[in-house]
Amino acid sequence: MWMKTVFWGLLLFMLVATTMAVEYGARSHNSGPWSWCDPTTGYKVSTLTGCRAMVKLQCVGSQVPEAVLRDCCQQLANINNEWCRCGDLSSMLRSVYQELGVREGKEVLPGCLKEVMKLTAASVPEVCKVPIPNPSGDRAGVCYWAAYPDV
Repeated sequence: MWMKTVFWGLLLFMLVATTMAVEYGARSHNSGPWSWCDPTTGYKVSTLTGCRAMVKLQCVGSQVPEAVLRDCCQQLANINNEWCRCGDLSSMLRSVYQELGVREGKEVLPGCLKEVMKLTAASVPEVCKVPIPNPSGDRAGVCYWAAYPDV
C-alpha cells in the first residue's frame, strides 16, 4: 500500500514540477538573472576597450602595461550586474574575432591561437579579482563559456 502512495506522490510531484518549469521558462535563455543582460531588452553591452587591448597583448605574449590592466579591470567592475560581466566579455571576444576576420582558423594574431585568446578573455575576472557568478551558483573566477567550443 505504501508503495502505491509513494508512486502517486512522486507522479504528482513530477507533474507539478514540469508544469512550473514550462510556466517559468526553465532551460530558456530568457530566464534567470542573466536575462537582464540581453541587448534585445535594452541592456547596453559594454565594449570593454581596455580588456580588448589586454587580451590581445596577453595572447601574443607581450607585457601588459599597468594602465591597460587597470582600465580593463575598472571597466569590468563598472558593469553593475555581475551576471552580465561574462556575457560582455564574450561579446567583446566575438567583436575581436570579427575585427580580425577570424573564422574557424586556429590563429587569431601572429603567435596567438584562438583557444588561447578565448581562455585569456574568460580569465579576465580572475585576473582583475572582479566577482562573477556562474549559473551553477559557484562564484568562480573564470567565465563558464570558456568550456564551450563555439565562443
